Amino acid sequence: MVKVREVFEKIMKNLKFYNTLSRELEEFKAIEPPLVGLYTCGPTVYNYAHLGNLRTYLFEDWLKRVLLYADYEVKHIMNVTDVGHLVGDGDLGEDKMELGSAREGRSAWEIADYYWQAFRDDLKMLNIAEPTQWAKVTDNIPEQIELIKLLEKKGFTYLTPDGLYFDTVKFPDYNKLSHLHLEDLIEGARVEKNIAKKNPTDFALWKFSPAGKKRQMEWKSPWGLGFPGWHIECSAIALKYLGQNQDIHCGGIDHINVHHTNEIAQSEAATGKKFFNYWLHGAFLNIVGGKKMAKSAGNFLTLKNSLIEKKINPLAFRLAAASVHYRKPMEYSEASLRQAENTWRNLLRQVAALPETPGKINSAWQESFFQAIADDLNLPQALAVTQDLLKSNLTEADKLATVLDFDRVLGFSLAKAKELADREISLEELAPEIKELVLAREQARTNHDFTTSDRLREELRQRGYAVEDLKGGVKIITLD
Repeated sequence: MVKVREVFEKIMKNLKFYNTLSRELEEFKAIEPPLVGLYTCGPTVYNYAHLGNLRTYLFEDWLKRVLLYADYEVKHIMNVTDVGHLVGDGDLGEDKMELGSAREGRSAWEIADYYWQAFRDDLKMLNIAEPTQWAKVTDNIPEQIELIKLLEKKGFTYLTPDGLYFDTVKFPDYNKLSHLHLEDLIEGARVEKNIAKKNPTDFALWKFSPAGKKRQMEWKSPWGLGFPGWHIECSAIALKYLGQNQDIHCGGIDHINVHHTNEIAQSEAATGKKFFNYWLHGAFLNIVGGKKMAKSAGNFLTLKNSLIEKKINPLAFRLAAASVHYRKPMEYSEASLRQAENTWRNLLRQVAALPETPGKINSAWQESFFQAIADDLNLPQALAVTQDLLKSNLTEADKLATVLDFDRVLGFSLAKAKELADREISLEELAPEIKELVLAREQARTNHDFTTSDRLREELRQRGYAVEDLKGGVKIITLD
């Protein structure tokens, strides 16, 4: 695909991201351009990812696509937490992998493999590119032990009856990512009380296996039989696979005060060097009422039960997420997803109506698009530019070339528009049982029985048909 060099050279100097570390919008400068080292916190594979998790992975995918669009080379590392993440996200409670094993009657190793594959399936359905390198925690135990040994040698650790801990008081800049007073961090740490800790914010580097209980996942170490704490994995894996190219570290905002704060403390204490230059965090996906979606709250929705089972294309969620800036809360509702699917399908229809052979990428429109995405991933503005392009006086062939160029970032599968776009179908073309449902729904609407009408609309959707009510009739669209 043709690149307009002057556009790229201009924009590469103007990529700006909001850095949680500085709390400012900063111009992005790679350590060793054109290479960018990107680390994204991966899944804890004891259950399915929920839509809130997936919203974070979508923002990270757009970040990577923007970097690639700007002609950077991205080395993307994602960990797979298959041990060590305790249910309280702290240092007490049961390991989530052991919990998943007990819940399903399978080994922790089987649980990890199953849900890692399920996660990868979700990424594929959302058109999220896989990382350059997956890194399972259980494949990197020696690296974690070596990092802990270095921390011990430098005097940052102490032993308790249940493990080896990092002494946060010995790291003066412990709160530099959270920007909270230490008293506020301590207050938050009191949710889980461990009387063996010297300080409430101290965290486990290595946990001992419980006495008299055989864990499924445990390893020998200089401190005793056990398993790594949750935080040490990301430090060890990032240092191993990215080396000095610690450009960008991402995750959800819930990681700021604990997980990422602890990563920075242990990494910089061990190496004496700055751990990542840019920290980007995505906001929550909330359910109705503003409550965070979380597995622990029992209110989480998956791609399967919120979209696939309702015959909503997963890319509708991608578009819905693109419509809200990644640093702003997003509220889930089925109605908003259906609206997003309508918008996505309309976009497909617009692109499908363009000629099959693309013309030239228009540099003026390309620059407008890049100005949006270079401004801290402003996807809502990028969507507006895309719609304006399709309504513009540009030649149809050049529209196609330009919108396909935009889709390198958007990821809406617009290159397959003619294949994916739905088509209108007449009543006479329908199978008899589908035609009967359509007519029954029309009769319900005539009778103002909207409860029945809505039920029949949903039944038709489950069978692969959408109906749009028009003046004097109905439009029937195939969704397959």
